[in-house]
Amino acid sequence: MSVSELARRAGISKATVSQLEGGSGNPSVETLWALGVALDVPFAVLVDQQANAPTLIRAADLAGVPSAAAEYSATLLSACPPGARRDVYLIKADPGQARRSEPHHAGTTEHVILISGQANVGPVADPVLLNAGDYLSYPGDAAHIFEAMTSGTSAVLISELR
Repeated sequence: MSVSELARRAGISKATVSQLEGGSGNPSVETLWALGVALDVPFAVLVDQQANAPTLIRAADLAGVPSAAAEYSATLLSACPPGARRDVYLIKADPGQARRSEPHHAGTTEHVILISGQANVGPVADPVLLNAGDYLSYPGDAAHIFEAMTSGTSAVLISELR
């Protein structure tokens, strides 16, 4: 597809498409969304960074893709791969005994977003101390833990099976 045709389908200028193609543009959420629609590619595919190891995103490091229309930004934490199954849990925990989980089915990945408090989360051999707003993904098909470090710790846990 030509630059002109992509620009026409997306409803954006040829100059913008050319800048992005050359790696010099800084697109807004709306521009990326329009390009995704024009290319029949989900938004998540355009912004996802593939990883094979645990992925940690600190709340303080969230850059996001800014909107041109509002005080809003979107940060894709994890795209759902085709054919995957995801279960979403709300976790509430207090200090004491760590919750140790044995390995789940092969191909399971767990995603945790800490809402409040502080917790050690992830592989038993190498857990990560999370603070409110932090995101961590890790293999759920290996032994892993969730250990609240402060009272009133809560998190969203997403278990994904590919």
